[in-house]
Amino acid sequence: MRGSLIIVAFFVAGIIVGVTHLLPPINSNISYITLCALIFLVGFMIGNDAEIFKKFRRLNRLYMLLPLMTITGTLAGCAITTMLLPHRSLSDCLAVGSGMGYYSLSSVLITQYKGAELGTVALLANIVREVITLLGAPLMVRWFGKLAPISVGGATTMDTTLPILTRTCGKDFVIVSIFHGFIVDFSVPLLVTFFASC
Repeated sequence: MRGSLIIVAFFVAGIIVGVTHLLPPINSNISYITLCALIFLVGFMIGNDAEIFKKFRRLNRLYMLLPLMTITGTLAGCAITTMLLPHRSLSDCLAVGSGMGYYSLSSVLITQYKGAELGTVALLANIVREVITLLGAPLMVRWFGKLAPISVGGATTMDTTLPILTRTCGKDFVIVSIFHGFIVDFSVPLLVTFFASC
């Protein structure tokens, strides 16, 4: 939760600095270079953990379908949302939803392809997804089962929401959460780039 509030605070500070022109305009290449560095660091973090792939191989085969179900359900929900937002195209809604909670990556990509307005929508939508997971995980477990908050968490289940998921779902679901986050995380740059460029 604290991490999400820090991100929102930096976002608001950036808006204030931009509106007041306290800093000179930033070249768009800096956003792209920062994005590449972020993707590299995520890959490095995953590749640096030699045990993670061994744990994935021991995972129950049915749990391996959870990331696919999360991605499919998210995209289906975004497609339905298009009917409620006639001023937004299907590709815009699918691009925002494809962030899967990974706000730092998806918002930068969408801003590059579609502009700052949709990038801001992506940032806020994905932060809200994370906050809902952090605050609502106990209720989701009670009402829908232990896989529900993992699915809602999207890409965040391998990092920021993992502690709350461990506490509410139990230690048996830690590797499920990490695997889920790993696969969904990997899908984000592919799906966001695909839908944002349509």
